[in-house]
Amino acid sequence: MNKSPMTVKGAEQLRAELQELKSVTRPKIIAAIAEARAHGDLKENAEYHAAREQQSFVEGRIAEIEGKLATAHIIDVSRLPNNGKIVFGATVVLMNVETEEEVTYQIVGEDEADIKANLISVTSPIARALINKEEGEIAVVQAPSGKREYEIIEVKYV
Repeated sequence: MNKSPMTVKGAEQLRAELQELKSVTRPKIIAAIAEARAHGDLKENAEYHAAREQQSFVEGRIAEIEGKLATAHIIDVSRLPNNGKIVFGATVVLMNVETEEEVTYQIVGEDEADIKANLISVTSPIARALINKEEGEIAVVQAPSGKREYEIIEVKYV
């Protein structure tokens, strides 16, 4: 079974979602199903069918989260040795060589990736181009619009 890397923060978010689903959402759905059953004929009971569909979705999400946590290799970024190399979990300040625009990304697991929050997946083209590079080096990223060069300004382990 392959372990997928995940930051401590990502694992905490998944655990919180799992707790919410098990302790709040699941009991609400069970109560809704019981209430809909009390209305009688289940064949034409839209409330019952909607609640059962929602229950199926929630149970699927619970199983998915439990599976992800079971196969996660949780990495505490703050405990990594700061040797200046870009590794999983590192936060990297980059400058686009062509436009001189600066951007900051943290390299995270696939389930945590959120480009709007500047969290990029370890499997993304940018992250793959950055891994094992150091401050001052140039990383060449193969983007759909062509090659882009980024100078690595700073590497942080936060």
